[in-house]
Amino acid sequence: MFDLEGHRGCRGLMPENTIPAMLKAIDLYVNTLEMDVVISADNKVVVSHEPFFNHEITTLPSGDSLDEKKEKEYNIFTMTYDSVQKFDVGMRLHQRFPSQQKMKVQKPLLSTLIDSVEAYLVKKNYKKVMYNIEIKSTEATDNIFHPEPEKFADLLMDVIEKKGIRERVIIQSFDPRSLKIVSQKYPTMKLSLLIENQKIPLKAFGKLFGFKPNIVSPDYVLLTKEIVDSLHQRNIEVIPWTVNDLISAQKLYEMGVDGIITDYPNRINLKAIKKQEAGIK
Repeated sequence: MFDLEGHRGCRGLMPENTIPAMLKAIDLYVNTLEMDVVISADNKVVVSHEPFFNHEITTLPSGDSLDEKKEKEYNIFTMTYDSVQKFDVGMRLHQRFPSQQKMKVQKPLLSTLIDSVEAYLVKKNYKKVMYNIEIKSTEATDNIFHPEPEKFADLLMDVIEKKGIRERVIIQSFDPRSLKIVSQKYPTMKLSLLIENQKIPLKAFGKLFGFKPNIVSPDYVLLTKEIVDSLHQRNIEVIPWTVNDLISAQKLYEMGVDGIITDYPNRINLKAIKKQEAGIK
């Protein structure tokens, strides 16, 4: 099945990485909810793209806007979740996503987001969705903006296990260290290696990183049919990001990708893709 993934929920339409964004994405028939997680000072797993408050989306507790030069001072890794909740991330107009609906909303705990999604699926009688959860880490910022990979992975997996969704989770990261730790400690987890601004490796992933990903998820502009075919020959799925128009989605489908990640699930006409899948003109 072609996997339509809602990027940060549906960032083009709703405040990113929030519960309303996830519920809207479900209404737009995504198969998978894509999101990012960071860690607070009290070891809570928080849904957030940056490990700090991004000036583009943040309103301070005072009601003021956040200066870009000061955004990294608002480091979630040094804040308790009670403090994190005092910041709004939905009322400021996002300059790059002008169609995004404005609303008062906070960065949720991953556990709360999962509870909300699962309850919504039951209420609407929808089928279960997958969760594609990104570990946001780099070696340069260990113990500055996030814990070291093993602790990060353990905190994330603790939430996943407690919520009983392990079989419906993909863990993704640009950081091979984090994926290697997950592969060693939680070998049944499905892993996705994110790639940006670099050559897509096509040979011995085990030798390069110490694990073999189930999925390679590159910036879509890096892909060719030859790369997709080569990865498929190694039993690796290909799910590129961030694809925001139907023409690009259809070209990628013709290359043989297994899905796409998009800010605008409403723009990706799955009926058109499925017609191609069935060989209908």
